Amino acid sequence: MNFKEVLLIVNPIAGHTDKKKIISTVHDHLEQIKAGYHLYMTTGENDKDKIQSEIEDHNIDRVLVAGGDGTINLVAEAIKDYDLTLGIIPSGSANGLAVNFDLPEELDSQIEVALGENYKDIDLLCLNDIICLHMSDLGINAELIRNYENSSFRGKFGYLIQSIPTLIQSEYPFDFLIETEDFFQEAKAVLLGFANVKKYGTGANVNPNGIPDDGIFEILIFKKLSLGEILKTLRNETDLDPDFVEIIPAKKAKITCRKPVSFQIDGEYIGKKTEINIKILPQKLRLAIP
Repeated sequence: MNFKEVLLIVNPIAGHTDKKKIISTVHDHLEQIKAGYHLYMTTGENDKDKIQSEIEDHNIDRVLVAGGDGTINLVAEAIKDYDLTLGIIPSGSANGLAVNFDLPEELDSQIEVALGENYKDIDLLCLNDIICLHMSDLGINAELIRNYENSSFRGKFGYLIQSIPTLIQSEYPFDFLIETEDFFQEAKAVLLGFANVKKYGTGANVNPNGIPDDGIFEILIFKKLSLGEILKTLRNETDLDPDFVEIIPAKKAKITCRKPVSFQIDGEYIGKKTEINIKILPQKLRLAIP
């Protein structure tokens, strides 16, 4: 391990994990390797600028983040133009990146990976100038995330209890116009996804062709709700019915909605949108992996 100064970024309100235990365990690991230790707790106010100041003030050469996908997204946005490796300690409600890169579940093992020498340079998506690390979508899933954020229940149970009212209240299917370099189509869908990896944080394998460093993302047109096909994704099956989901590879795209549709990026609700412009940023983030 050829780094000297480590910055640990913690979201104190993400998920249900014990942040004090994470902080003390990271500190113990860094003491063992005699690396400098710096802690930053997110507040929701100017976090990106403050993280960049921490990096520059302390000559940081490894960044760790303890939080959910939204926190990881924030940190990735802050460090994407620095020559730094990002180590993840999954601490959110869904932890989609951890699922996609097979990060371990035990804390000490997570820290060992985060401080390790093995890494992958992954692509980022840029949607309306907001970066995305793994999954974004328009439609019913974004509505579910909006309802989850407005409820008092957290974790996967919180998503579960919001599922039924979301299905009842949603005005799906939605009307989309999809334009890519060589594709033009009008589509009705319950969900229009934009993916750089294979899985949602739930483990659902919705994009079997997803490769995080190939310079391509996939547009996923979910045409209907199908319990059988949803169960296939949860079992990691790859032969999804094209009547359920159509997959379109692209490097850039423009999506137009007939009326405003709920939009989310990496599990964070963004609002209702009528137009999304998407491009790929090839191998823009160095991520520590097992």
